[in-house]
Formats: sequence, structure tokens, C-alpha cells
Amino acid sequence: MRRFTICEDMVSEPVLPPSQRRPAPEPRPATGKARPVISVVVPIYNEHDNVEALHSALTHALVAMGRAYEIVLVDDGSRDGTRDVLRALAANDPHLRLLLFRRNYGQTAAMAAGFAACRGRIVVSMDGDLQNDPADIARLVEKLEQGYDVVCGWRRHRQDRVATRLIPSRIANFLISRVTGARIHDTGCSLKAYRGWVVRSLVLYSDMHRFLAALGVGLGARITELPVRHHPRLAGKSKYGLGRVFRVLMDLVGIKMLIQFAAHPIRWFTLLALPLFVLSPMMFLLGFVKATREHGWVWFGDYDMAAVAAGAVMLLTAANVFLLGFLAELQVKVSKFFRQRISVTAREASR
Repeated sequence: MRRFTICEDMVSEPVLPPSQRRPAPEPRPATGKARPVISVVVPIYNEHDNVEALHSALTHALVAMGRAYEIVLVDDGSRDGTRDVLRALAANDPHLRLLLFRRNYGQTAAMAAGFAACRGRIVVSMDGDLQNDPADIARLVEKLEQGYDVVCGWRRHRQDRVATRLIPSRIANFLISRVTGARIHDTGCSLKAYRGWVVRSLVLYSDMHRFLAALGVGLGARITELPVRHHPRLAGKSKYGLGRVFRVLMDLVGIKMLIQFAAHPIRWFTLLALPLFVLSPMMFLLGFVKATREHGWVWFGDYDMAAVAAGAVMLLTAANVFLLGFLAELQVKVSKFFRQRISVTAREASR
């Protein structure tokens, strides 16, 4: 016996006379559940005294733009009562969405969660301490729609301490710009506007939120910057210190690998191993060949064990570096990382 499945689309309602038909429902006003055009992602950590003012300023700036929007606030394990304030705000604002971490995971994890949850075609990121001005969002979006994929805010006149914030930041910006090729004055500014495909293609970990512009360069995104306002902190404490310098330097090495080595890692590892491959036979030659006045060149006579050992170590090191490149090449091929990166850029360019 055959079994038949009736789809709901195939079931039709009975035709009623006009007197018994219900009037068509009136159109409802747009709410926060409609798919937004702009998503604003803000990581929050212990900002009890700032979140209400932040929400008010964001709402005022986004309503003035006249587009559907959503505000995604990611609480990174706050312990000062910030969550209670956020829940009260979300209860009265359908445009506000909350993501609450069980504990503090860091700004990168918070931004990654916000990027994964946002639905807008345009994504804006900013800090939750009100040092970034929400009124600049409209200018960033306008610049983005001139043909760019990422627009970075540039805090030309920063309102921070010189010794602990300005000097380390300038050094970090110089190194990041030189190493990654992202010619941006202020890579650490969280106020940025992106096309949605950019943030959804990023894989963030460690403290990679500082390198979003550089990661965008690796994706082939068109990047520019725009001067934005920067205000002094009015409440709360800064979450940054000099300890971040070491983390930035370590992450910078990983970013360099992701941007330039990911396409063909075996070529770069071969270049690293090549000097050792060349020096190894030379060390063996010094160990096995001696020049004397009586007998001239003597082969395999009195061995120089130091030179022979150095040659063996160089040869083994070069072989290991080359094999690492081979394994990296295999991993890239299996994960389809480079192919996916090309396909994302190609889809965006075809729109």
C-alpha cells in the first residue's frame, strides 16, 4: 500500500460568501524582528554606568539614519550589575538583542559572537565605553557605500593617557601597518563599518579584534579610513594596559602567516629551509676535509666533530622545516581555506 504525504501548501481553505469573509489584516508597523539593514555590535564588560547612555545615543543616531537596524550588545561576563541594566533596556526595545557570556572571554570572543549573531547587510562595531561617538556611524556607512568593504575609524585626536595608551598604540599601529600591508593609521579603533560578507568570513581568536583591517586585506576587501571623534572616558575603568603589547606582537606573527603564507605555505617554508640546506654541506665539508702543508688536501682524515655535528643539525632542521611546509600545504588544501576565501570575494564582486 502506498503512503501519500499531503503538504500544507496543497490544502486550500473553503470558499466563503463575501458576507462571511474576514477583513484583511491591517499592515503592522516594522519592529525589531524585521531583517535589519544595519547591525551594530558592541562588546560590554563592566560598564554599568555607561550602558544606558550608550543605548540612548545609539538609538538616536540609528533612528536618524532612517534604516532598519538592530543593536547587538554582547556582555562579556560583567560582574558589576551591567546585565540587569541590559535586560531592562532589552525589555523595552525590540531593536536590542543581548548575548550574555557566562564568564569573561575577552573582547575578541565577544566581537566574534556578535558578528555571528548579527543579521544586517552592513555591520558596525564599536566600544561600549562611549569614547566612540555613535553619531559617526552615519558617516562611516556613507563612506562604505562609496565602494568600500571596510571603513576604519581614525581617532586622530585621542583622549587617552600618553604613556600607557598613546605611545604603545602608535608603536603597534606602525608595526601592524608595515607587517600586514594595511595602511591604516589607527588599527586599534573599534569603530568600524563592514559589509556583512567580511565579518562573516573572519575567523577570530586570541586578540585578533585589533587586526580586523589586516584580516580584511587578506580577504581582498577594499579598505579605507575616516577620521572620527574620540571622547574621554566619563565613567568606569579602562580594560587595557601595557600587557597587551606582548600579545599584539605574538598575534602579529600569526596574522602575517594567515595573510601571506596561507596561499602556498610550502613555498615560504622552503625559503626558510633553503639557507640551512646550503650551509649543511659546507659544514660537512669543513668537518671532513683538511688542508695541510705536507699532504695538501686530506679527505676523511682527522674529523672535526664540531663541524660535522653542526652540519647534521642544520640538515635535520632544514628537513623538519620543509616537512612543516608540506604539512601546512596539506592542511590548507584539506580545509579549503584558500578556496573559500577566493569564493567569498568572487561572490561579493559579482553582485
